[in-house]
Order: sequence, then C-alpha cells, then structure tokens
Amino acid sequence: MTADDSYGRLDDDDYPAYTMGRAAEMLGTTQGFLRAIGEARLITPLRSEGGHRRYSRYQLRIAARARELVDQGTPIEAACRIIVLEDQLEEAQRINAEYRRDAASDAPPDSA
Repeated sequence: MTADDSYGRLDDDDYPAYTMGRAAEMLGTTQGFLRAIGEARLITPLRSEGGHRRYSRYQLRIAARARELVDQGTPIEAACRIIVLEDQLEEAQRINAEYRRDAASDAPPDSA
C-alpha cells in the first residue's frame, strides 16, 4: 500500500480507523457502552489482527445517536431498536421517492 492509498482512507466513512479507547473518548462515553451496543448488534466493529475492536466514522455516528437517546433516559436496548427503525424508515422513504420519480417520468404528458 502506498502513502497515497493510506491518505485516501481518511475520507472513507467505513474504514475502521478508531480503537475502542479512542472511539469512547471521542464520544465521551465508556468502552462498556460501546461493548453494550455491539452486543445489542447495533454496530459490529471490525477486529484488528490482534483481535482489538476498530470503529469507523459511520459506526461512531450511530454510537453517538445511541448515546444521545440513552442520555435522554431511553434504555440501551430500546435506543438500539429506535435507531434500527429510524434507518429502516429513511430507506423506505428513499425507495418511495425513487418510485415516485420513476412513475412521474413514465407518465404520459398532459394534453392541454
């Protein structure tokens, strides 16, 4: 891998660049919290060759949302479920918008 390849990964939201300790520090939470949302299968960190958890920026955004809900008093399991449902709703809305655009482009022109 060249230096240019390594720098390109800095912009990759899915690249597992952060250790558990650094991720917890960035989120202002504990490593136990990260383990808990991993056990709830909200996020699945990749593992280094030594078996250490590594988190991507995308995963950190999800973890930050979970922390926000937990800080508001939502139990961790419920927070994880809420985030999954929010993600499913967003995807359904995106697909629905695509169908509407396709249907609009297939419709015959108005005759006036």
